[in-house]
Amino acid sequence: MSPVNDGLVTVLVVGLKVSAVCIVLVVARGVVWFLNMVLIMPLFDPLRKLPGPKASALENHFQDVMDPSRSSNAHEKWQKKFGKTFRFHGFGKHDYRMMSFDFRVVSHVLNSPTYEKPWQTRALLARLIGRGIFSMEGNEHKFQRRLIGPAFTLQSVKSMTPIFLQKAQQMCDQWELLISEPFVDAETVPSDPPPAYAAVATAAEKFKGVTVDVAHWISRASFDVIGLAGFDYNFKALEDESEEVYGAYRRMFDVADKGPRLRGILELYFPIIRTLWPDNGTKVTNESLRIIEKAGNKLVAAKKATVMAETSKQENQQRDILSLLIKANLSNDPSKRLSDAELLDQCSTFLLAGSDSVSLALAWCLHFLSLNPEIQIRLRNELLSIIDTAHSLATEEPCDIAVTPDDKYTLRATPPPTYRSSTHSIHEVWDEIEASPFLDAVIRETLRLCPPVHGTIRVATADDQIPVSHPVALQDGTIVEKGGFISIRKGSYIHIPIEGLNFSTDIWGKDALEFNPDRWTSLPQNARSPAYPGLGNMMTFGMGPHSCLGYRFTINEMKAFLATILPQFVFQPAAKIAKYNSILTRPYVVNKFELGTQLPLVVGRYSS
Repeated sequence: MSPVNDGLVTVLVVGLKVSAVCIVLVVARGVVWFLNMVLIMPLFDPLRKLPGPKASALENHFQDVMDPSRSSNAHEKWQKKFGKTFRFHGFGKHDYRMMSFDFRVVSHVLNSPTYEKPWQTRALLARLIGRGIFSMEGNEHKFQRRLIGPAFTLQSVKSMTPIFLQKAQQMCDQWELLISEPFVDAETVPSDPPPAYAAVATAAEKFKGVTVDVAHWISRASFDVIGLAGFDYNFKALEDESEEVYGAYRRMFDVADKGPRLRGILELYFPIIRTLWPDNGTKVTNESLRIIEKAGNKLVAAKKATVMAETSKQENQQRDILSLLIKANLSNDPSKRLSDAELLDQCSTFLLAGSDSVSLALAWCLHFLSLNPEIQIRLRNELLSIIDTAHSLATEEPCDIAVTPDDKYTLRATPPPTYRSSTHSIHEVWDEIEASPFLDAVIRETLRLCPPVHGTIRVATADDQIPVSHPVALQDGTIVEKGGFISIRKGSYIHIPIEGLNFSTDIWGKDALEFNPDRWTSLPQNARSPAYPGLGNMMTFGMGPHSCLGYRFTINEMKAFLATILPQFVFQPAAKIAKYNSILTRPYVVNKFELGTQLPLVVGRYSS
């Protein structure tokens, strides 16, 4: 064998030995890490002392915690058995996690800088919506929140009302066409009006309606709303669902709503998997992100040019959220400004928070009204009594409030005699509608029972002492009295049960799971501030430095849509609906989960 070949063999042998040693070291390190995590660290975890449900080595309680069909019962059962603060098991018996219904604990965790969203949560959100305010922590989050805040002031949100009303009416016009001229495959449901609908039907007429997936339609409308209110861009999703950005957004979240599963969890820890072995979901998400980024870059560039031109002329015509954000950004120290990429990430965040969360809340609200016809009738009558004071029903043509010529849409020439287009009237009496106590109560009760986010998680970034306001009986019989503290170590997870707190019978009374808007006229003592510290006396919008900036936007958009829809349509249930929990809590038809998000209702024309 030649000296050259001898050298190559030697190098190869040495390389193999080094590789073998590296593999052994990596495996050994992995074994040590695993044994430490599963056997040693749990012995010194302070959370093991808390009361809570038991589990075998590989058992977890995630379904009891996160599945809406099980969580409400599990929460009540655990509270009765273990008290307000307890622990449960995450990825196996070794994974101790804390959950609390004690507002002193919740307030401490959500307000202290010691606790952050887990990196896994932030990585998942950043993958879909970039480094926006939802996926940031610490100083970056504070800066973004301070920059974005002025775009969601009371005055800013109120200036968006014409957009809310315009898109609500455009959706109603589409529904009117469905009812008047249903598609061939639409399910028409003629029947005698139920007794509860006697007030909305003459003795001779039949209640006729068409089954409409209201979740889908409202999703299209709310996407248009955030397009106009957020970026001064009309996606025209209500007119045609083929718009590129809307389609990309829907496809991406259709993938995300299926949950991360095992592959998704592995991708969080090893992102290179997406590059080396992309599956269909990864390909769809990557293509969607490419489309959204391309369109977003053009939008941000154009908007910046417009804002800077206005600034040089000392004009102030642009009032959409992105324009306000760009103006605030330009007024900052150049070293502290958001880059164009970061501005784009905020746009993606607005799309998620401003379209899906609002549309889901509205769909759930119509669902509850369909199940409670007496409440539906009462709310409709209250709205009509306000609207009729304007003495203008505008029955001859659709509304074009604040609509540019390109945005107008066509309704058939002669609407039926029962059709009432009341958006002009609503706009004239908007202050009265906005102040309507029963409308406000219906919306708050909907948001209480169906918060868009089922729960949230925080991780301790340092060892801490958490104060309690309710006694905690530890495993060894020791009692942590009111005013005492629970020890928690760095890296521990705390689950905040948003829906659980909204459902708690200790807070809301025995009828906590019932849709009862009247409870808001006289809240139970435990549901009032300061005992209940969430925004608007509920945890739906969170609390503390991560509370929802867009809560006024959500409530006002819901009010505008309901005030437009209810004077024109009547709703009945069309199927049994259940919830499933993904990034947001979504509705589906029982036994038809594979069809994804759906909330069909029988929609009929209201006849006065």
